[in-house]
Amino acid sequence: MTTDVPARPQWRPARAAVLLAVFVCAACGLVYELALVALGSYLIGDAVGQASIVLGVMVFAMGVGALIAKPLQSRAAAAFAAIELTLALLGGLSVLGLYAAFAWLDLYGPALVGTAFVLGLLIGAEIPLLMVMLQRIRAQSAGSAVADLFAADYVGALLGGLAFPFLLMPIFGQLKGALVVGAVNAVAGLALVCTVFRRELSRRARVALGAGAVVVALCLGYAWITAHDFELTARQQLYRDPVVHAERSRYQEIVLTRSVREIGHTDTDLRLFLNGDLQFSSVDEYRYHESLVHPAMAGPRGEVLVLGAGDGLALREILKYPDVRRVTLVDLDPAVVRLARTEPQLRELNRDSFTDPRVRVLNVDAFGWLRTATERFDVVVADLPDPDETATAKLYTIEFYALIRSVLADDGRLVVQSGSPYFAPRSYWSIERSVREAGFATVPYHVDVPSFGDWGYVLAAPGSAAPALALPADAPPLRFLTPSVLAAAATFPADRARMDVPASTLLQPRVLEYARTEWRGY
Repeated sequence: MTTDVPARPQWRPARAAVLLAVFVCAACGLVYELALVALGSYLIGDAVGQASIVLGVMVFAMGVGALIAKPLQSRAAAAFAAIELTLALLGGLSVLGLYAAFAWLDLYGPALVGTAFVLGLLIGAEIPLLMVMLQRIRAQSAGSAVADLFAADYVGALLGGLAFPFLLMPIFGQLKGALVVGAVNAVAGLALVCTVFRRELSRRARVALGAGAVVVALCLGYAWITAHDFELTARQQLYRDPVVHAERSRYQEIVLTRSVREIGHTDTDLRLFLNGDLQFSSVDEYRYHESLVHPAMAGPRGEVLVLGAGDGLALREILKYPDVRRVTLVDLDPAVVRLARTEPQLRELNRDSFTDPRVRVLNVDAFGWLRTATERFDVVVADLPDPDETATAKLYTIEFYALIRSVLADDGRLVVQSGSPYFAPRSYWSIERSVREAGFATVPYHVDVPSFGDWGYVLAAPGSAAPALALPADAPPLRFLTPSVLAAAATFPADRARMDVPASTLLQPRVLEYARTEWRGY
């Protein structure tokens, strides 16, 4: 009869060190994946598409990497350390390199695929080598070794998945966060090999790994020191005018640019960009906001709900009516509202609208808030970002407009900024169709806003009777909108006539597909 011989105590710390290295390397690997997905979402806007590309390419490359690692098993410790140093360098610099490819080279797509493939290749080679190293400490059945490694790997992935959005991004930002993870990756790999497996390293391997570690440390350190200047230079490359404010909030990149309009003019052009998309130009934003707000104010307007519009410019127009008792503004990102409250030129532009005691600000998701709202409003102004991202496409669906209908008074009005009927006609008419199918009678209209081009809106009222497209009798003096301009706005030319396109829903966000394809050439 035989009995299992317990592992000698000195082996246990070595096994624990290997499993700890698996844990840390898995966390680092997942952070690299999430960093690529997040960067693509910020720069390109297609979160689902970017995630599909990155994860698909990386998983495929991990399989290839596992096969490539086979010949390296005879020198598993040295090969593992070399792979971790390479992974630390490339993973740590991945965000910086891709941002440079986007800003200067216009090669973001190929660079993303190449980066994801190389990182996946290196990550895929880790587990086979760690398996060999684990078995050298103490031989055990293949099933047990796989179970131990995968348990540490999956738990480490959980740590990386939580650390990226809740720790690394808020504290370090995307660029420096990747550098920190690269440094951790290098330390974890070298620490394991240089302690537990140091006897397996030849003198030549020790010298090579030491030199590699110095190179990685110098590269990551230099990137850390120059990260701020690099980001400023790269960001400015993306904008025509000088950047005067830039920050990355939890939800988006916020950029303000300012420039003198023309030589000899003293007026400045202040522009707000969210994730690279222009939100307004101070030169002509009054055209956009007058057309958005004032037609909806023709009727009861004591209680007004504004969805989006954290810049305060729609508020400025609404607050021109003294009989408005309260305005509730729901905007997800408190950073945009904070900027509108504090930036001097933006405050001047919105006339300090957030200081008006009638204004209440809620920094919550509009969709979620509407699901539980019990208040009733006379006017709802939906001034939301364009539906060219997964996160915003849900705000242009039948379900969303049905939620708005549930908080709108029976004689209330809804107005929706709906994109360009010229540049994106399918998107525009899909939005109008979605509003109609949510139980509204609609009046589509459009005006010319030079910074945007031909821009459209949908005015709607609950039921079957369409609201009149008219200015209130007591409308304040306006710079652009007149009764005759508004009457003409309801006419669409023959080459941009109504299109019979399907509505957009949560499960079939057609407007997202339309927006991506129609705006691609502009």
